[in-house]
Amino acid sequence: MAETPAVRQTIVQLLSHMRDGKEIREYLNRFSQVDQSRFAVVKVGGAVIRDDLDGLAAALAFLQSVGLLPIVVHGGGPQLDSALAEAGIAPEKVNGLRVTPDAAITVIRDSLTRINLSLVEAVRRHGGQAAAIPQGVFEAELLDPAVYGRVGEPTGVRLDLVDSALKGGEAPILACLGDTADGQLVNINADFAVRALVHTLQPYKIIFLTETGGLLDEKGRLISSVNLATEFDRLMASDWVAGGMRVKIEEIKRLLDDLPLTSSVSITRPEELAKELFTHAGAGTLVRKGERVLTVSDKRELDGSRMTELISKSFGRATVPGYWDQLSLSRGFVTENYRAGALVTEVGGVAYLDKFAVLGEARGEGLSKTVWSNLIEAVPYFYWRSRATNPINSFYFSECDGAVREGNWIVFWRGERDLTRVPRFVDLIGKLPPTLVES
Repeated sequence: MAETPAVRQTIVQLLSHMRDGKEIREYLNRFSQVDQSRFAVVKVGGAVIRDDLDGLAAALAFLQSVGLLPIVVHGGGPQLDSALAEAGIAPEKVNGLRVTPDAAITVIRDSLTRINLSLVEAVRRHGGQAAAIPQGVFEAELLDPAVYGRVGEPTGVRLDLVDSALKGGEAPILACLGDTADGQLVNINADFAVRALVHTLQPYKIIFLTETGGLLDEKGRLISSVNLATEFDRLMASDWVAGGMRVKIEEIKRLLDDLPLTSSVSITRPEELAKELFTHAGAGTLVRKGERVLTVSDKRELDGSRMTELISKSFGRATVPGYWDQLSLSRGFVTENYRAGALVTEVGGVAYLDKFAVLGEARGEGLSKTVWSNLIEAVPYFYWRSRATNPINSFYFSECDGAVREGNWIVFWRGERDLTRVPRFVDLIGKLPPTLVES
């Protein structure tokens, strides 16, 4: 496979940083359990195809090299503007939709078909297999001929061509063209097409490949994850969420509202696609329908059996007998489906993070960051400990104000203003009895 240098470098870095391939195997195992027609729908804008065709093709071919076949839906905004201008038709949009008079539909069809074939050929040059499907998938009805002309709203999705391509080991490449019941060819907005396909397929992953590589905050910094259940209202109320970003977040929410909890939308660049899909840290913005976080101060408000099951599955070891009964909880934080949680007790008069647990299947979803954010907002001053061999320690070091090695443990703290107290708490915490059965 002839990757571009950027994609090759990303893949090499991705694989070299895996601990014996454990992380990539975890994701591949997760993805392989999904029907290939439901693995992922990838939306690609025309600007990405125009500016980074080889990078895009190499990224799609790489997915095939590890046994994954995405369904790709592409637009062609800049290309259509140029083609229509050459044909003497002034590009016009109403409410974000391209007005399509009868004279424009042939130009749009020919332009989208050329884009479709160019992407298919590029994927093949990079060692992948792809099938050109510029039309024949989307059934549609005219949206409002008096306002938009030949613009269609999808009413159905025919999957025979898509299924045939997947069975032949080819990634289906779809353009946003549809046809009405009376045989009229219509132009379909790419967001509308993706929503119809997603509604029909219920895919595990939805991927937007963009030039920005993700959603950006008010300072232009990448937002790594968004939990819509807890953050949507706040984002919509923010002054800096406006224009295209507001529309994109609202569109993503509409997409995810009809999908299972495990579905997600990843927004990234083509060269970062592998890292976004196969690492917990990702390389773009991961948007999840998400889960609300329950915050409690009374242990009786939690389901003890579900909480101990979460801890046992997260750590791969059972809790010691009597753990839950003896736990003196001061604060608890857990997602509504008990897939991530934190338990805070008290040691020597200071808050102590007894457990921070995340199910393997939920890692990379942003749930751990959501729970952690709730924890540090409610409990800004606390200590905790972790086995020196714990792979999550890199995260703990990035979040702590200090840490000390104590035997097999590393004791961390956050918010401590009087460092003379540290030795006493380190000693107390280091001597706490184990709460998990030794392996």
